This record gives sequence, C-alpha cells and structure tokens, in this order.
Amino acid sequence: MNKVILMGRLARDPEIRYTDANLTIGRYSLAVPRKVQQGQEQAADFMNIVCFGKVAEFAEKYLHKGTKILVTGRLQTGSYTNKDGQKVYTTDVVAEEQEFCESKPSGNNQNTNASRIPPDGFMSFPDDGIEDDLPFGPVSR
Repeated sequence: MNKVILMGRLARDPEIRYTDANLTIGRYSLAVPRKVQQGQEQAADFMNIVCFGKVAEFAEKYLHKGTKILVTGRLQTGSYTNKDGQKVYTTDVVAEEQEFCESKPSGNNQNTNASRIPPDGFMSFPDDGIEDDLPFGPVSR
C-alpha cells in the first residue's frame, strides 16, 4: 500500500501549468513540522507536492503560501538527466485530496478565536467553576 498523509503549511504559492491535452498540473511545497524533543529548535521537512486535474484546479483557486492543509496521496519517485548530464532522482507526493486545517481568518483578526489560541494550539481553561456551567451536573474527580 502506498498512502501518504501530511499536514503542514504551503511554503509557496502553487505553480499551475496546463498541458496541450488541457490537463491541469499543480506543484507546491508543503512545510511539515517535525516532532522534536523539548528544548530543541523546531524543524520542518519541505515536501514536493504535485496534483492533477480537479485537485490542481482546487489548489490554484484556494491555496496560497501559509495555508495550513492536510494532503492525502501517494509517494512517487522518478529520475531525469539534467543539463549537465547527471541523473537526478526525485520524490514527490501526488495529492489525491487536500483539506483545509483551519478556518479562514476574518478581516478583523482581533475578534476571532484563532487570535486567542496559543502557538501550541491548546487553550487553557480554569479548573474552578466549570462544573456550574455544565448541563449534566458536576463532574466527580
């Protein structure tokens, strides 16, 4: 089975081309964060994504640098000979599905929940008084 699932942010706007046979081809780079040990500097892998047809048209219309998406597809390897006569090996992810991973920010970011969420993605909630607001009674600990 050849299945790849990646979540990250576009490192650049998609490049879209059209073939003579009217096929749409899209390419972009996806920055996928690596899981690192506490105290280490954050690192990312930059994955080459290629998409075709409707998937490429979606990328052209809706995706841009910085957009956080989930890509599902397959890994594809290949090779070509460059202008210096050297063989170059490639690895691409062929995107079969693309999904947004966050809401589109509104014009006024100060009033959105996204602007109040810390960079780690988790919000803090107070320990006291929560039970009073729950519709199904107090939580036993």
